[in-house]
Amino acid sequence: MNTHFNNEDIFLGRQPIVDHKHGIVAYELLFRTAHDQTSADVSDDLLATASVIIQAFTELGIEDVLGNNKGFINVSYDLLMSELVELLPKERVVLELLESITPSEEVIARCQVLKERGFMLALDDFVFNDAFIPLLDIVDVVKVELPALTDAELCGQVHQLRNWPVQLLAEKVDTPQQAEYCASLGFELFQGYYFARPAILSGKRADPAKLALLRLVGLVLGDAETHEIVQEFKRDPGLTYNLLRLVNSVAFGAHRQITSLNHAISILGRRQLQRWLQLLLFTHAPGAAMLNDPLLILAATRGRLMELLTQLIFPNNRDMEDQGFMVGIMSLLDALLGMPLEQVLNQLNLTDKVRTALLHRQGVLSTLLRLTEQLEQNDYDGVLAILDTQPEISLGQLTVAQLDALGWATSISAPAEESNKDT
Repeated sequence: MNTHFNNEDIFLGRQPIVDHKHGIVAYELLFRTAHDQTSADVSDDLLATASVIIQAFTELGIEDVLGNNKGFINVSYDLLMSELVELLPKERVVLELLESITPSEEVIARCQVLKERGFMLALDDFVFNDAFIPLLDIVDVVKVELPALTDAELCGQVHQLRNWPVQLLAEKVDTPQQAEYCASLGFELFQGYYFARPAILSGKRADPAKLALLRLVGLVLGDAETHEIVQEFKRDPGLTYNLLRLVNSVAFGAHRQITSLNHAISILGRRQLQRWLQLLLFTHAPGAAMLNDPLLILAATRGRLMELLTQLIFPNNRDMEDQGFMVGIMSLLDALLGMPLEQVLNQLNLTDKVRTALLHRQGVLSTLLRLTEQLEQNDYDGVLAILDTQPEISLGQLTVAQLDALGWATSISAPAEESNKDT
């Protein structure tokens, strides 16, 4: 039997786990192979399953994707009981026990051993049962799937779980209202793309700082003079601070620190300045940028991934690369600003291809946007269906591009994470 998988066989899914301040604290990582048929299909071959996960950590550079965060890894009964699970880096992972695992005496004993060896443990899709009480004395996190419970059942679960010092994680949180409700019950962690859902409010006025940034993006897209761009920045000095902080996080490292706005413009050039301004939209208020914000990381990942995929379809075409990056970033502006996307885009000088992709979901850029969205939702079948229409992109090339994009986006949050570690 061949237990070796190359990156052309591996499909990686990643979902952010955030705290009550909406900062990323971990990711759930899902691994599948090209041989799996459905998202619910789990291989019976223990060695093959473990090989995919362990190889992802050792050969695909998955640790770069996590940044300073931990990765939640689904663990079946067979993998839990095997020695292979101990090959995973205990300081980087949380072993998430699937709901199919029965809390037998041997399972409880095995979990105790892993806990003593330094592993963190979580229970997946938890529904309270007295049989799980011994495990609740061991595990660190309990995940509760919202759609599986009524509000009354959810309250009952939380009340019972308060007897143990576990962190409660609400899973499949689809709206900000659900997140607020779960937080009021005592949940500390949240998983789901609720932060990327547009909350369009009639008559809502966007944050003035965000509108100033939109004007700046418009100036750069319109090829305005440098002094016009500098003047716009001077209206809000905090924007300059945030731009320099963001650019210095990944642009040139310690070898070439950018220290002023004029320096940034001269060193970066208009093309890169445009990109950083787009990313800057997704940071928080001037002077208090939260670079590990999940919406920023998601937007950066979309932009970078679409840029890389556009390169595969249109080699040596920088204009198309820029448009791919822009579509990825701007596809989340409605969620960011709470305004209809068309209203936001009307303030920018965009090409017809970009507008068509964003507003009418037509054209190749729209297809690539759908592909990135399917990846975010871990829709493996949807990904394969789109790849069938794009012969220039193989599953292996997609995985390489995805890892590049995830790593690049994660690097943006590195300064914030390092700062948090120092406090």
